[in-house]
Amino acid sequence: MEENKKEGPENENDDLYEHFRFVAQKGQQPLRVDKYLMNYIENATRSKIQKSAKDGNIYVNDQIVKSNYKVKPNDVVRVLFEHPPYEFLLVPEDIPIEVVYEDDAVLVVNKPAGMVVHPGHGNYSGTLINALTFHFENLPNNSSNRPGLVHRIDKDTSGLLVVAKTEEAMTFLAKQFFNKTTEREYVTLVWGDLNDEEGTIEGNIGRHPKNRLQNTVFVGDEAEKGKHAVTHYKVLERLGYVTLISCRLETGRTHQIRVHLKYIGHTIFNDERYGGDRILKGTSFSKYKQFVDNCFKVLPRQALHARTLGFVHPTTKKMMRFEAPIPEDIEQCIEKWRKYSINSNTI
Repeated sequence: MEENKKEGPENENDDLYEHFRFVAQKGQQPLRVDKYLMNYIENATRSKIQKSAKDGNIYVNDQIVKSNYKVKPNDVVRVLFEHPPYEFLLVPEDIPIEVVYEDDAVLVVNKPAGMVVHPGHGNYSGTLINALTFHFENLPNNSSNRPGLVHRIDKDTSGLLVVAKTEEAMTFLAKQFFNKTTEREYVTLVWGDLNDEEGTIEGNIGRHPKNRLQNTVFVGDEAEKGKHAVTHYKVLERLGYVTLISCRLETGRTHQIRVHLKYIGHTIFNDERYGGDRILKGTSFSKYKQFVDNCFKVLPRQALHARTLGFVHPTTKKMMRFEAPIPEDIEQCIEKWRKYSINSNTI
């Protein structure tokens, strides 16, 4: 998907801005364009998409279409508006940031769960970038014009991020992430009891062919549809129907840990997008269901925390490592499972 180009159909509507662009896959079955776009645009409702079609904002192969147009293989579907994408209208906001470390070149922050890292469709304010641009002046832009950002973690994942404060730091840190020389360790609670104490998950990751809001693992003849991804895991604590594990990233694909753990049958606890918000392991007792629901209430997001971050400092060239304690919501959930696994006769 390509986004955010000031571009309209040839020779007309040059004042329109491209917000979304999708090319239908070769195997695409005929599907109404409003339903097609719902599968691809996060936080979009069908009514909003239908209004966009009514207003003449949806184009297929450079022609305006109605919402009942049937998308076919290789169709180029674009959404155009008169205003630029909101993520380019970055407004500094006075939002508190937990700074773990700061010097003239870098900044290490502990992002809370629920905070989006950078503006995007449906999240134009309240992001970490909005906060950073308020508290710090003249942050360098990365290749996507996002100030200071070297890497990212998901909205509902908590934990450590390094931010570049100079152009030199941006280049130096970006090279480390590209070369996979950074150290990143996550702690997560997953469904099920893993067979091995530690292991490695390998599997190419790419967009899910039927649900564009998810990624999936492609293997065998389809491996080329995804990008190489490697996750190393180690069991920290077995709690019966769930397990606390540590994951170290060798690569950094979108949703990598979430996708890889689902792939091996151990979806992250309360990961709604990947099905972890359902009871995947355990008994059929109603008291058990009530217990799990209480755990979901204590931890209303995926149980994933970026605990450790290590990188070579761009100025001193020394290795630096930082650690952020497991946040209270995950700790409370773990403690509930500890008590359950001790007291329950069903384990």
